[in-house]
Amino acid sequence: MDAKDLALLSLGRELQDSNYRFTTITPTSHQRVNARPDSTASPLQRVFGWSRSFRPTELPSKMVALLRDAGELGTEDDLLYSNVRFSSLGDQLFAHSAFPTEASDSVFFGPDTYRFARALRHAVHDRPEAASFKLVDIGCGSGAGGLHAAILLNERVAADVILSDVNPKALRYSRINAELNRVPNVRTVMSDVFGNIDESAHLIIANPPYLADRFARLYRHGGGNFGFELSLRIVGESIDRLYRGGALFLYTGTPVVDGVDQFFAAVRSRLEERDCDYTYEEIDPDVFGEELESAPYDRVDRIAVVALTIRNSKE
Repeated sequence: MDAKDLALLSLGRELQDSNYRFTTITPTSHQRVNARPDSTASPLQRVFGWSRSFRPTELPSKMVALLRDAGELGTEDDLLYSNVRFSSLGDQLFAHSAFPTEASDSVFFGPDTYRFARALRHAVHDRPEAASFKLVDIGCGSGAGGLHAAILLNERVAADVILSDVNPKALRYSRINAELNRVPNVRTVMSDVFGNIDESAHLIIANPPYLADRFARLYRHGGGNFGFELSLRIVGESIDRLYRGGALFLYTGTPVVDGVDQFFAAVRSRLEERDCDYTYEEIDPDVFGEELESAPYDRVDRIAVVALTIRNSKE
């Protein structure tokens, strides 16, 4: 780690030692809360959770210095602000981009992260037995999914973890978050799906962007007409990377048009061509409802969150 990364890691440790916790909500809800004139949140939550500007005297001087040394301190008139947020997931703490996440390389953490983590418990519980376990997180973002799964796995087996993304900022936060949460045996790889990963895995997980975003922001835009092209790619490239007994766990979104799940309609034939063992489950029937007001979702009934699990049961 360079000096900036070490400073950000030290800041995370300071927050842990201060018993800081914060649950990150949707951007729409976040905006509504921040529009209120008064806040009852603690100074640490206001700065590192709600991303509000602050005066230097509102935080311990050490934290302000670490923010500056990490390259994450901004200025606004006579006030300061943090370019990084910290969010809780169970007992873990994760650094990610501050609100609002408008930059193309923003690293997002929010309600999808919490849903993904809850759903991962089932995938980890059904893991194959292996003396050495390889876990790959495709499109890792903050690393929350892979690092949370590693903690669940480490209750029974030590996992070698690969966190991959196409966003350098995501890989930076992932490296720091691995150290912050003391998860061993973690590597970060710059890779478009499996482009730079020449390895097989016992468990491949992915929570990729699954919307058609008009700004093509990396954390939101999944490609194709409805945003699930990347999810289809992950399925196609992952199947042959699974060890015997291994599994791909894909958490993604799908538009439902006239009652038809568009992602499942697209992926089902591919799975049947490969004679795959799989399960498919709708986790949340209605997310990102605001997207229905504009194209391409203005002809969509709803956007649902789904989980596709593919298992390699072949000899």
